[in-house]
Amino acid sequence: MKRTKNDVCEVSFIDSKKVAAVKKKLKPERTVQGLAETFKVLGDPTRVKIIFALSQQELCVCDLASLLEASKSAVSHQLRVLRNMKLVKYRKDGKMAFYSLDDDHIKNLFDEGLRHVEESE
Repeated sequence: MKRTKNDVCEVSFIDSKKVAAVKKKLKPERTVQGLAETFKVLGDPTRVKIIFALSQQELCVCDLASLLEASKSAVSHQLRVLRNMKLVKYRKDGKMAFYSLDDDHIKNLFDEGLRHVEESE
C-alpha cells in the first residue's frame, strides 16, 4: 500500500494522556510474542483449512487427509504444529486419534477472522 500525505500526521504532537493510558494496558512482551506466534501459525492456508474443518466437527487424521486431499503425514505434521501452539487437541479412542479445537477461544478467534475477511470481499 502506497503511503500518501493523508495517512500521516502533518504536525508532530503527542497526546501524553492517551499514550500513558494505553501504555498502562500494554501486555507483557511474553504475551505479545505468544499472540504473534499464534497468528503466524494461522498464516498457513493448510492450517486454516484444518482449523475450519475442526471448527465444524471432530475429525481423525485420515478424515482430514481425505478432506484436504493431502497425505496423512502432511496432515499429521500440520496437526503437530497446531497442537504445539495449543490450538488443537486430540483424544484417543482405541487406535484412533480424534482432533478438535483446543477450546472455544480458538473457534471465536477463527470465526471473527473469517467474518472480517468475508465482509471485506
